Amino acid sequence: MGSTGSIGRQTLEVVSQFPERFEVVALSAGSNLKLLLEQIAAFKPKYVAIGAEELYPDLKSSLSGNAITVLAGVSGLTELAVIPEVDMVLTAVVGSVGIRPTLAAIEAGKDIALANKETLVAAGSIIIPAVKKNHVRLLPVDSEHCAIFQCLEGRIPSQVERLILTASGGPFRGYRPEELEQVTLEQALNHPNWHMGGKITIDSATMFNKGLEVIEAHWLFDMPFDRIDTVIHPESVVHSMIDLIDGSTIAQFGPCDMRLPIQIALAYPERLASRFPKLDMTTNVQLHFYPVDPLLFPAVKLAYEAGRAGGTMPVILNAANEVAVWAFLAGKIKFTAIIRIVSELMGYYQKVGFSVDPNIEEIFAIDLEVRERVSQLIQQRGSDCGL
Repeated sequence: MGSTGSIGRQTLEVVSQFPERFEVVALSAGSNLKLLLEQIAAFKPKYVAIGAEELYPDLKSSLSGNAITVLAGVSGLTELAVIPEVDMVLTAVVGSVGIRPTLAAIEAGKDIALANKETLVAAGSIIIPAVKKNHVRLLPVDSEHCAIFQCLEGRIPSQVERLILTASGGPFRGYRPEELEQVTLEQALNHPNWHMGGKITIDSATMFNKGLEVIEAHWLFDMPFDRIDTVIHPESVVHSMIDLIDGSTIAQFGPCDMRLPIQIALAYPERLASRFPKLDMTTNVQLHFYPVDPLLFPAVKLAYEAGRAGGTMPVILNAANEVAVWAFLAGKIKFTAIIRIVSELMGYYQKVGFSVDPNIEEIFAIDLEVRERVSQLIQQRGSDCGL
C-alpha cells in the first residue's frame, strides 16, 4: 500500500533483488497514475487500487484486456489488504488512511511491515491488541524502530533500561528558535541526510516525526514514555540505541538507506545478502550526539504530552499536524504555524475533554473533527495562524 511513494518505490527495489523470494500480489497508489502503471507493467500484480477515486476510470481503461482486478478508494485498499494469497502487507501510505486497511489485514491474519506512523500513533490501543489476538507479526520499517527492534532481539525486557531514538535534527539543527519564523518551503524540504516524501520531510524539519516515533515506540515495544528518549545525531549513522541495566549501550549502525530496514521486515526472521551500499567504518565516520533543544523543537514535547495523555489525544496531535503540514506545503501557512496550530488544538481538547478509551469509530470521528477545525482555523486566520 503506497507503492508510488518513497518507501513504496524502495520496497519494489528490494523485491526486484529477490524475484525467487518475493511476489508482488497487489499494488496501490494515491494519485500517481503514471508511475503506478509503470509498476504494474514491471511487477504484474493480480490486483491494483488507486486512492483517488476520480482516477479509477483512467486506471481501469489503461488496464482493459488485462486479467487484473482494479479497485479504488479506502474500500479498495481494504479489499487488497485481505486478499487470501497475500502473506504480508507493507503499509506505506501517508496519513490516517492507512489505519482501516492495516487493521483489516491484521484481522485477516496477515503479517504487517509498517511504514505508516499514523496507524500506531492514532490507533495503537486497537492495533496492538489485534496483533496479539490474531498472532501476526508487526515489523517496523522506520529506520529507528527497525534499529530498536534489532537491538532488543533476544533480550529479556527486564534487562532494558531505556530506548534511545536518534534524530538527524533536519535542516534547522543549530538554528535559533526565532530564525524559524522566516524559513522557506525550499529550506524545510532540504533534508541533509535522507531523501523522503514531502510530508515526512517537513515532519523531520519540525521534529514532529521524532515525536510520532516516540508514541510508536511506546506501542511497538511496550515501553513507558519515561523510558524512551530522543537525541540529535547529525550523521544518521546510528539509527537508534538501547541502554541496558548494567550500563551497556547497544546501537545499530547502517547507511542512510531505507532499503535495509525494508529488507529486514520483508525477510524476517531471515537475513538476506543484498547488493545495496554498506557502511564502511574506515572512511572517517564521525559520531556526534546532542540533546534535543525543546525551544527549537517543541514538537517533541507536544508528542510526549499527547502520548502520556493517551486516548484520542495522539489522534488530535497527528490530525492537526497532518493538515498543518499539507497547508505549509501548499504555501498557505508559515513553517512555525505548524507548531502553533497543533498546540492550540491540543489545548482546546484538554479543556473541552477527549475520549480516554476510544473505539475505532471514535478515533475516526475525532480525526475528521480535528481536520475540519484546523482547516477552518487556517481559513480564518490566513498565512500566519499566530496565537
